[in-house]
Amino acid sequence: MRFFFVSILFCLCWQVQALENPPAKTTLADLFKIQHTVQTQLPHVQAAVVAIQTNDGTASGVIITGDGLILTAAHVAEKPGRQMRVILQDGKRVIATTLGLDQSADAALMQLNDNEVKWPCVKVSRQVLKIQAGQWCFALGHPGGFDKERGVVLRVGKVVKKTANSLQTDCVLMGGDSGGPLFNLDGEVIGIHSQIWEERDQNMHVSMAPFFRSWDDLKSSQIIHVWGTGSGGYLGVEIDADTNAEVIKVNRVAKDSPAELAGIQPEDIILRLDGEPMQSESQFLNAVRARAADTEIQIQVQRSGNLSDFKVRLGSLPKEDAA
Repeated sequence: MRFFFVSILFCLCWQVQALENPPAKTTLADLFKIQHTVQTQLPHVQAAVVAIQTNDGTASGVIITGDGLILTAAHVAEKPGRQMRVILQDGKRVIATTLGLDQSADAALMQLNDNEVKWPCVKVSRQVLKIQAGQWCFALGHPGGFDKERGVVLRVGKVVKKTANSLQTDCVLMGGDSGGPLFNLDGEVIGIHSQIWEERDQNMHVSMAPFFRSWDDLKSSQIIHVWGTGSGGYLGVEIDADTNAEVIKVNRVAKDSPAELAGIQPEDIILRLDGEPMQSESQFLNAVRARAADTEIQIQVQRSGNLSDFKVRLGSLPKEDAA
């Protein structure tokens, strides 16, 4: 047990030293606190992490519901309807069927075939879409394949970069980790391992946004080839395209759009989305597109010097606007 404590703390120290701009106020006490948090979460989440046998070797996944729904990567599942062998923490082997795939984002679902069993599972929440660069996280998986004596492998690190569909971290990944889970310190899944690069801070993970955006399509075994303009929620505003602008200004509001129905007007300055400060046009557009149609969001705007908050229920992009 002593070795376990020391090894995690060493890993945490290494992550801080590896960052280009490590937080100046990170202390040894902070690292011990993070270590304790990870150790507290690990027993609750590791039982849900599975190894997956593929045609080319092994991969990983994570069970997110008691009836056996698994998140993994699209390049692991390959296509809907495949029967794949899944290995649980205790070494038991069971069969799962691949469901839908988002090939543009490398996201996929699988379903364990035995619905009579209450499977170990972890939490998923739309709140994780708010995660930002600099936050601590930890990766689990079965690199090199399932090893019952070794068990699941833990790597601790930080989110380096966030895009609409992905997270980049400095959690070291290896062959066999693909499809495994990335967690925040609350034990919630924030991403799925996707691409393993040579540089230790360039490991890529599918964020939860593609899963939430296309949940029904993935569960119904659909294949998403292209993440088009209509894949995310539709707001119906035209934003000032001046990249040098210091504010996000609404130029036009589409007729009968969710934005118009909510009361957003041209010349409004967008400040926040769901409480998160919006600092650029691309950040705002990605934040909207990362949310599925029928999601209710809150937008704070500045209008004539006054602050106003609007609740908007996102719609689906009208076909005539799809171009």
